Amino acid sequence: MTDSRRVRSVQIRHRLTKHDCPETMPPWEEKPAIKQVTMRGTIVGLAIGSIVLISNFQFGLQTGWVSMMSLPSALLAVAFFKQVWPLFYPQCCPFSDVEIVYVQSLAVAVGTGPLSFGFIGVIPAIEKFVTFEESGYSRVQGTSFSLAQLLVWSCSLAFFGIFFAVPLRKQVIVKEKLRFPSGSATAILIAVLSGSEVLQEVTTDELMDMRNRRLNAECPEVLRLDEEEVQENDPLTHQGNTESYNSYGGNNTNEHEHNSESTLTSDSSSYGKNMMILTRTFIVSAVYTIASYFLPIMRSIPVFGRYASKHYLWNFQPSPAYIGQGIIMGLPTVSYMLFGSFLGWIVLASLAKHKGWVQSDADVGDWEHGVQGWILWCSLSIMVADSVVGFLVVTTKSLVRFMLVDDKAELLNTIWDDSLKSLLLEEERALNKRASQSSSRTQETIRLVSTMVEHEVDSRHLVTYTTVLSGLVVSSMICVIFIVYLFGSDIIPVYSMVIALIFALLLSILGIRALGETDLNPVSGIGKLSQLIFALIIPKNHPGNILLNIVAGGVTEAGAQQAGDLMQDLKTGHLLNASPRAQFIAQLIGVVWSIVLSSVMYICYNKVYDLPNDQIRIPTAIVWIDCARLVAGKDLPERALECSVIFGSIFALLSFVKNVFASTEHPPRWLYYIPSGVAVGVGIYNVPSFTIARFLGGLLSHLWLKHQRGDLSMKTSMIVFSSGLVLGEGVCSIVTMTLSSLNVPHW
Repeated sequence: MTDSRRVRSVQIRHRLTKHDCPETMPPWEEKPAIKQVTMRGTIVGLAIGSIVLISNFQFGLQTGWVSMMSLPSALLAVAFFKQVWPLFYPQCCPFSDVEIVYVQSLAVAVGTGPLSFGFIGVIPAIEKFVTFEESGYSRVQGTSFSLAQLLVWSCSLAFFGIFFAVPLRKQVIVKEKLRFPSGSATAILIAVLSGSEVLQEVTTDELMDMRNRRLNAECPEVLRLDEEEVQENDPLTHQGNTESYNSYGGNNTNEHEHNSESTLTSDSSSYGKNMMILTRTFIVSAVYTIASYFLPIMRSIPVFGRYASKHYLWNFQPSPAYIGQGIIMGLPTVSYMLFGSFLGWIVLASLAKHKGWVQSDADVGDWEHGVQGWILWCSLSIMVADSVVGFLVVTTKSLVRFMLVDDKAELLNTIWDDSLKSLLLEEERALNKRASQSSSRTQETIRLVSTMVEHEVDSRHLVTYTTVLSGLVVSSMICVIFIVYLFGSDIIPVYSMVIALIFALLLSILGIRALGETDLNPVSGIGKLSQLIFALIIPKNHPGNILLNIVAGGVTEAGAQQAGDLMQDLKTGHLLNASPRAQFIAQLIGVVWSIVLSSVMYICYNKVYDLPNDQIRIPTAIVWIDCARLVAGKDLPERALECSVIFGSIFALLSFVKNVFASTEHPPRWLYYIPSGVAVGVGIYNVPSFTIARFLGGLLSHLWLKHQRGDLSMKTSMIVFSSGLVLGEGVCSIVTMTLSSLNVPHW
């Protein structure tokens, strides 16, 4: 850094430490020095995150599906700073893109708490389904955890995954520049909304090709990065709701495509239009939620006839949030789920009844003796086979690619000299200068950088290794001590938690790499794989082996999920040149608040509702307990084992084929016709009303976007539309919960 730039940097930091706004935004390289950890940002981030958390709790307990909601969080943050904050502080500092990154990181850390702490799967499974014998005679089935116990449990899982991820940032983001499509697309959205720059990482060949085109004057407007060109060449065009926000580990890759493409809109007026869409859909969804409390028939309409409704639970629930989730998931995923509904609730259910494999007088929704309890095992085998095989294929390919790329990178580093790197940097500057002279908003947003040059912030904006190591040790000790204290050393021995943490560390690394390359964090496969491994490690005669299996799997899954969350956010910050230290602080603050709010929300649901019930079925908890019993050798219902082996084998093979060919340079089109095992499994063990509304949303979204012929602004509006539907019903669940607790009469 030259003397003049060093002086400039010191002057900027001096002004910012006094909480004064710089007259002009500092250069790109000095953006990390902008004050990002602000009181207003913290308040707004916690508020937005709380809204997301409430929404995720509602749908997580109902369906097991939760969402990161990074794009709506960024949109709401910009709306607040543009419209609300100036009303109270008209002379305040304007917001910056890096401050929005801080707010968004904070909101995500809060909002994903229900999944991170196991409140939609692990805790309900232990409370509602683990028997007195399976708990090692330590817990009576149906006994609820107290608020203090839930706080202890949440603290044990809250931090070690964060410290796992921080040391990997430089390798996977700065050096290898893994794409992390979800985090990348969020960065583009923030840049568009705030009018700032975002990095677009291009290969050396792409950069030099642009140079040659410029020099040869083949295309005077070579840097006219219109939306189609960005979509075609930019790896940022696959974004969305990764598996780490789906307890089932669903392959919701189509949402990634919708979300990332939507961020590339360059119309500045779209902000106001999208905010209006978000508000209106929020209101519509909220009205439905409250109305459905007073008219419960709206939640289950027997449109297929009373016989199908009574004997096979084929009903329609016109939930706006379910439709919104279908829009987000995309047509292929919801189509696979609908196929699962037909397979489970028509083919397998009819077969089990006809053959007498279930009790004829049992209720269809009986988890123990009815049709739903029988087809659940086929669903579980399909999901476990798909998740584990997919996880093994993706991580094996990732490891091979990692070793090869690392060797190549080392070789290139030895033969490259400073002059070549300088040439690339000079080309970057020339191309970006040319781009900045264009009138296109998209041109002003994109900042080209070479993938062969490391762009890193100054070390003072990084988390120190002392903090990482000490935090890793302390958080690991907290995890072991708190869990052993909570369940007892006889049931949860210390060595088992140490092994679980080691698995969490190793599998987090693989999960992060898979997430960075495929936008799929296979936490479902990680959780099931850890359950399988612990079934081999822990003796079957160990007291409470079922309880131990669930707890150990929950620890491993929590570490991988949190590490993936933070790495996605760090990718967003890297592309906008935000301070990694500020994002680390945001994660810690958000997690602390999420511990309290998640525990309180779960207590509220337990007090108000008798879980599980017709509306809140906690299906993920069923999957956890049944998987633990399966690996422990529990006897299955009649003929359930044979059917489970057949379907598990079929979908293991399909998963292998799909994952092998999916990452090729030109994936064959026939891959779209191979169903996702996780999506099919979700369709089987959830009642059809869960799937029908989602399929409707995915179909309407597909037809609408097809009619718009790929208009990116319409894709933006569609994602905002679906987010409003989801948030409206999720937030208003607080109202219906209050009405239920007050015993307000309804029809």
